[in-house]
Amino acid sequence: MRALIAPSILSADFNNLGKDIEMINQSEADYIHFDVMDGVFVPNISFGIPVIEHVNKIAQKPLDVHLMIVDPDKFIEPFVEAGASIITVHYEACRHLHRTVQLIKSFGASASVCLNPHTPVAVLEDIIGELDMVLLMSVNPGFGGQKFIENTYRKVAQLRKMIDDANSDCKIEIDGGVNYETGKKLLDKGADVLVAGSFVFSAENPKEIISGLKSL
Repeated sequence: MRALIAPSILSADFNNLGKDIEMINQSEADYIHFDVMDGVFVPNISFGIPVIEHVNKIAQKPLDVHLMIVDPDKFIEPFVEAGASIITVHYEACRHLHRTVQLIKSFGASASVCLNPHTPVAVLEDIIGELDMVLLMSVNPGFGGQKFIENTYRKVAQLRKMIDDANSDCKIEIDGGVNYETGKKLLDKGADVLVAGSFVFSAENPKEIISGLKSL
């Protein structure tokens, strides 16, 4: 299966956000990725529900919403109502993860769980069969443009084995430092979805970069 590509609008031009969304609409991208940051769980603040609502009016791709926030449960319904097709919560931010996953599904969205670089994939062993996707951070969350953490390759391979052993359809998504070189290695280890921010939006021809990632 060809890679699924999710351009991250954290790196988009917010003076021309509609233009960048239209570029994604016309590209081979599969999702539009949103990094929602609260300045508490991560040391940065990005955007929230109003931005997603406005993008949803013109987006022709599913909205992949990554909640880098504390106490995500109370925000799940509003984000789904705003247009999110996929909701990702952090393992590190959820006191009762299984309950949170079921809550996401109850509102009709796909349920995804993210692991920070220091968190081992083994923590998901008892819930992997309930998940639609696992997002592995290949940088520390909070800022774009960081250097890729090499240990991510090992984690992808471990997670792929866990998913296969559970006979699950769960996808593996990677966020941070994705380019042609890292993307190819990640896909070879078993990743399914590549999130790319600065690599796409800093390019002279973003659609060409998306197409290149799609063809890895």
